[in-house]
Amino acid sequence: MMKIGMFTSGYQRNPLEDVFKDAKRFGYDYIELWGARPHAFAPDLKSGDINTIKKLIDKYEIPVIGYTPEHNAYPYNFMIGSEAQRQDAVNYLKLSMDMGKEMGADFTLMSAAHAGYLTTSEEIWKRLIQTMRELTDYAEKIQHKIVLEPLTPYESNVCTSANDLVTLFNYVNSPYLVGMCDIVPPFVQHESIMAYFDKLGEKMYHMHIVDSDGVSDTHILPGEGVLPLSEVMQELKEINYKGTATIELVTSYINEPRFYAKRAINNIRNLMK
Repeated sequence: MMKIGMFTSGYQRNPLEDVFKDAKRFGYDYIELWGARPHAFAPDLKSGDINTIKKLIDKYEIPVIGYTPEHNAYPYNFMIGSEAQRQDAVNYLKLSMDMGKEMGADFTLMSAAHAGYLTTSEEIWKRLIQTMRELTDYAEKIQHKIVLEPLTPYESNVCTSANDLVTLFNYVNSPYLVGMCDIVPPFVQHESIMAYFDKLGEKMYHMHIVDSDGVSDTHILPGEGVLPLSEVMQELKEINYKGTATIELVTSYINEPRFYAKRAINNIRNLMK
């Protein structure tokens, strides 16, 4: 049975405890914790806030399976800027992995943000491979997985497809570096969602499930966009996908996160029937 998780960036104007309370109330299996202020920014966790996270995990008996530190350009993006800026982002992500492991998460989720308009493909791949090698070496050392997420072409010009993941895994081959599919990137660029499973095989480790308007990176409540989500859910059942799937409502519903977190999981349950 696929496990359904709650993503927490939409709760950033609410107390962190609301996240755990609602995940428990609405029947989510786990939390994918967004790592940014005010809730779970890695340096704050290191300064002592990690204890708050651990207490909430124990109190509500809801695990944090994935830790997703914010690092798409504000202020960390390992794909753009000077070598010193790249190194700063790498150090931040190493710290994030430490914190992910300490809270009991199975993985830290990363993505490769925009490399800038003047950067050539050759430069992009060189920098991506170098950075992921450094991060993967560290992941192996602490025995904590990295899940790499392709973004939409609206967000990035680096890693945006299943093929990009396949290419990267050929260069950086490690059981501690795996891939995932957020179903919006393939859908908006007319790529096959299910091809991720064929191409990545055992490295297809995690999913983000939401709906889409078909023309942007906007993440819409499941069942309320144009993506054929019911059919996606049936296909996942057909291939017996038993992994994790986070309903990644980001900030479109920030005004009322609990209403939409509840509706999202109810919609997904109905679509799974």
